[in-house]
Formats: sequence, C-alpha cells, structure tokens
Amino acid sequence: MTAPEDGPPPPQADRQHPQADRPPPQAPDDTAARHTYVNQVFHGPLHAPQAHFGIGPAASMPPPAAGARRATGRLDAGEIDSVLRCYVEPPCFREAADALAADTVTVLVGPPGTGKRSGAVALLKEVAHSSVYVVLSPDIGLEQLAERAFDRGIGYVLLDRMNEDAEGGGTRTADFDWRRVRDRVRGQGAHLVVTTVHEPGAPPPEAVRHVPWRAPDLGEVLRARLREAGCAGRAAEEAAGLMPGGCLVAEVAAAAGRIARGEEPRAVWREYGSSAAQPVRDWFAADRTPREIAEVTTLAFATGTGRRAFERLQESLEPYVVRAFGDAPPPPEGVPETAPAPPVDRRRSLARNALVAAEERAHGVPGRTVWVFAVPQYRQWVLEELWANHSSDFWDGVRDWLTALVAARPDGELRASVASGLALLARTAFDEVADCYLRPWARGGAGPEGEVMAAHVLWWICLDETLAAAALTLVRGWAHSGDPGLRSAAARAFGGQLGVRFPTDAVKRLWHLIHQGQGRPAVLGMAHLFALLADGQEDAGVVLDALVHRLRKQCTTPVATRVKAMTFDTVLAVLSVGEPGTGRPAVAGLVERRPRMTDRVAALWAGVLRHRPVRQAGLTALRDTLLALPAVCRDARATAGSLGRALGAALPPDERRLLAAALGRGAGRRRRVEPAVLDGFLTAVRGVGSPGGAQSTAAPPRTAAPSIAAPSIAVLSTKD
Repeated sequence: MTAPEDGPPPPQADRQHPQADRPPPQAPDDTAARHTYVNQVFHGPLHAPQAHFGIGPAASMPPPAAGARRATGRLDAGEIDSVLRCYVEPPCFREAADALAADTVTVLVGPPGTGKRSGAVALLKEVAHSSVYVVLSPDIGLEQLAERAFDRGIGYVLLDRMNEDAEGGGTRTADFDWRRVRDRVRGQGAHLVVTTVHEPGAPPPEAVRHVPWRAPDLGEVLRARLREAGCAGRAAEEAAGLMPGGCLVAEVAAAAGRIARGEEPRAVWREYGSSAAQPVRDWFAADRTPREIAEVTTLAFATGTGRRAFERLQESLEPYVVRAFGDAPPPPEGVPETAPAPPVDRRRSLARNALVAAEERAHGVPGRTVWVFAVPQYRQWVLEELWANHSSDFWDGVRDWLTALVAARPDGELRASVASGLALLARTAFDEVADCYLRPWARGGAGPEGEVMAAHVLWWICLDETLAAAALTLVRGWAHSGDPGLRSAAARAFGGQLGVRFPTDAVKRLWHLIHQGQGRPAVLGMAHLFALLADGQEDAGVVLDALVHRLRKQCTTPVATRVKAMTFDTVLAVLSVGEPGTGRPAVAGLVERRPRMTDRVAALWAGVLRHRPVRQAGLTALRDTLLALPAVCRDARATAGSLGRALGAALPPDERRLLAAALGRGAGRRRRVEPAVLDGFLTAVRGVGSPGGAQSTAAPPRTAAPSIAAPSIAVLSTKD
C-alpha cells in the first residue's frame, strides 16, 4: 500500500500549463551558448548522422545529446499554428467532428503516420472552438480520466492511448468506463479527443464513438504546403505526380519543405515511401551469403565505425550468422570439399556492397574513414528486411553478439550507434527489443554496462513519436516491479530523455521509487531530471513543485523516518546537481533564466537550512550556487539579491542571522564567493521585513516564497 507521503501534490503542482512560467523569448546573446543542451553521458566526439527513423532529414531522429521536447502539457501558439497551418481534412473528419459534437469525447483509431495528432487538434478547433489545448499523458487510464478535473472551455488530447485490454484490465475499456469519462468531460464543459492504434474490442463501446481514421489525400497535403511556401501551379503538380506510394503524412510534409527550398523533386522523393525501401528490398531479393548478411547486420548496429574496428565486429558476428543459416553451402564447382576456405577480404566485400558506402570524417584526426549506409534511410529498411526474412535462430545470435558487445563497455560512439539501431528495430519489433534486450540488460544480463545501455536505448526510443508512449508504459511497469534491477533501470530512464518527454509522469514514478526504498538511484534520477529540464529550457518547476509539497509535509513531522531522510536527500541532490556539460549548479542558471522559479528554489533551501542534520550540506550547496552566479548571469549581484530576498522571506529572523553568520565565516576559504555577489545576497536576506532595507533600494519586492512550516530548531536537533 502506498503511504500518504506518496500521494499526489496539491492541484497547483499538477502543471498542465508549463508555459505560464516561461519568460518571453529574448534575443540571442553571448550567454546562449552556455545553455545549449549537452548530455554528458557521451565522452569524446559523437557523430550520428545515420540515426534516422526513415522519414527524411526533417523528421530524422537526433542523437540523445540533442535533447527531447516534452510530449505532454499545454500546446503553445507556435505548436498549434504548425499543426493547423495547411491542414487538409481526411474523408473521416466529418464523422469524427459529429461524434465529438454529440458526445464531447471521441476516439480516433488508425495506424501510425496517418495524422491523428493534427486531426485531434483540428477537431477541437472545429467543434470546441478551443484556444487552449492540453496534451494528457498516455499513461493515464480510463478510471483516472473519469476522476480527473477538466477545465471548462479547454480542449484535451490524449495521444497514443495504450491498449489496456492487453494488460489484463478488460473492465477498464468496457462501455461503462467510457460512459463515465464522457459524462465527466461533458459535465465540466470540456472536450476530449483520444488517439490510438488499437481497434476497440467486440462489441465496440457505445458511449464514445471510435472513428476509424485514415490519412488525408497526400497529394492535397503536398499542394497545400507548397502553395503556402509560394510554390504553386505546374511545379506543385509535377511534384505531386512524382510522389511514390507508401508515404506517411510526416514524410510528405518533410518533402514539401525540401522541394519548396529548391531541391529537385525526383531526388527528394527517392528518400521517402516505397522509393526509399525498394533498393534494400531488391538487394535482399537476391541470394545472399552469410557474410553479406553479417555485413549489413553489423552496419545496422555499428554504423559510423572505422574500418579496422568494423572488421573486428563483423568477424565476431559471423559465427552466429553461419550457425543460423544451418549447413555451410557446398563448395564451388571444381573445388574439393577438403580444400581450405578461401581467405576473407571483408574490406573489398564491403566496397562491392551496393547498400554500403565509405565516408570521410575528421574529429581532429585526418584521414578517418568509416562505414555507413549509402543512403541514411537504408538503415531502417535493412532492419525491417532482416526481421522479416530471418528466423529466431538468427536473432538469437544477434542478441548474444550485442550482449557480449555491451558487456565489453563500448565507447560513446558505438554505444550511441547500438542504441539507435535497437530503437529503429523497435519500430518493427518492439516486443523483441523489450524482451530480448532491455529487460535482460536492465537485470544485469550484460553486466553493469547493461543497465546503462538499456536506458540509452529507451532514450532513443522515446524520441520517436510513434513509440514514446510504449516506452513510458514499459518503464512504468519496471518502476512497480519487484525486481530491483528493473526498478534501478527505471530510475535511470526517468532521469534522462524519457523524463524530459514525460516530466510529470517521471516525477511521480521517481518519487514512488524513492518512497519504496529504491534509494540512491531514484534520488539521482530526480536530480538528473531536474538538471536536464532546467538546462533544456523545459519546465523544471514540475520537479520543484513536487519537492516543495513533500518537504512541507516532512517538516511538520518531528520524528525521524526513512521517508523523511530520503526527502531531504532528494532536495539536497536537486539543489547540488550540476548542469550537463559545465558542472555548475543547475539552480544557478535556473534562477537567472527563470526568475519566477526563484521562490520555489528558496523554499527548498529554507527547509534544508532549518533541518539541522543536513544544514551544513545545504550551506555548501548554497555557497556553490553563489560561486557560480558570475559565470551564468548577466548581473550576478542582482540575481543574488533576488535569491536572497526569496530565501529571507522563507526563513524566520533567527535563521536569517544564523545564515548570514555562516556565510560570512567563509570569507577566508580558498574558493571565495565574489564580495559583490555575497554582499548583494546577504543584504537582501537581512533586509526582508526591515523598513528601508534591501527591498527599498533593489528591485521591487517579490511574492513571498512558499512557506514551509517547521518545528522549532530545538525539536529538530533533538529528535532528528
């Protein structure tokens, strides 16, 4: 049973409107480069241009170092405009609009790539006349939907709802549950559109209509986008006439952008739809030797590898492939069966492979040649053909080969290539990747590196719009598992890109892990998530609000408990965690870039400073933050003053005096806070509530920091 400490935070902490705390856009300046997102888990150069998900450059999958945008929360005006601009209604649009108007809830059912997301927003615009749109987490079930609050006049979207029937919860998808959801949404004056790839059960629910969704006319999508870009008439018709079959809506949008920029349509279309796959299908249609299959398999998971390293990897894979192919082929005519095998020249064989190309790269070292696919999109299609054409024996060999490779602790580039290759395979065979790689590795099947690798694969998977919800559901199950390895891997995954995509879900699951005794991995996961959100221009307030809520509860408890200790450990970890790349305290940059969050940061520090067992660690973290302010702020003294005012407002007078004395004693330290910064901070702390104090000469007074009630110092020092 979940203890009260694991309960949800108050309503204000359920941040469905992350844009509210974002400052208006500012012009670029020389400090912007200091806040570029860099994921520090990669050591050395990282070059991943081949990491494509098969829909062209505009929609290709970036390496994890590029970061990920949150997939839930409020859609801002720019996102809405990009979705609705040049929107073309499919034939099923009217049926869905009628269902939404009648029931206030409707479900769009269709395969990936058919435009369900844009269709959901367009339906809400058409029927609900909404100006505010909120995307809900795919991790929310029907029972939770029927109990949550909906704001009047808001349009809600639940993207990629998972199949709850498949998890054994058949009653959740019954007509009764859909009726409860419908009545809840209708009664609160909102509208909700749900999208899914799963067909409804038989008989389908009657309370909420499930509309079969199909893609709009792709030729019209192309023409509309080209017209909007100023390319119309004959050029648009020629481009539409050259469009290959099998394109997705996103592919057409990406191709339209390239054609509008002046690229030749015939060359552009070779990278999309059936045109991109045909050369790969033709290659596999011919009889291929185990060595040739080993070549493309190695390249699918080790693209961008140097020649000598690639040959070693291919050589280690070939025995697995040969065993999967059964008996060796008979020798060529005229060659005796007892003759030794001819020598293998893998480099010449690769040079003759039409799917493979050599590419020159330089990371400070001239003349470095690596093997890549001749066209980046080939990688996805090769994996699809390998999955379709080869048996479980073959894939068992690939699993054993990759497991041994991971256990040997590959370097950053090879790790990224293996992770992105498995993420591409997950588009075709998600269960294979989850059951044969992620779960065994998370449990230690590839040694200590296995858990790290499982998290990396999940981070790549969650960058794919079609797989993010599946990744969230998988890791949620790990977080609630009885297996400590899976729980630890869940904490690591939620502390990275998966948490950036679904921050509210990540905070909830990380706190569950902390409360259930997962300990340090979950604490570090929360801290790492905060650093990524703060540095990546996302809503770090989702972490701060949850911690303020829980710290307030623990500060009113005079008895020492494990949960209380873990709460303070988590707060200290968040206040101390370094920015990715620079290592400076993440809160230092946050209070400068997001002044509205200063009060919440101050509330956390106030709780730590009043709790005597961790006060010294809190002082160290505060001193480190003040030390870092000159490196991250335009006006370090002013930022220090804002933080001082907020912290002073959160502390009682006696604690302000103790804080000033403690920081003042640090004047002789080797690493000294700049005098102007320290003076601005302490003057602001002392001036809170004083007539003519710091508030009379500095910036206008801020709203008081959220109050964290605490027992007296004497009680804390004797009981804790």
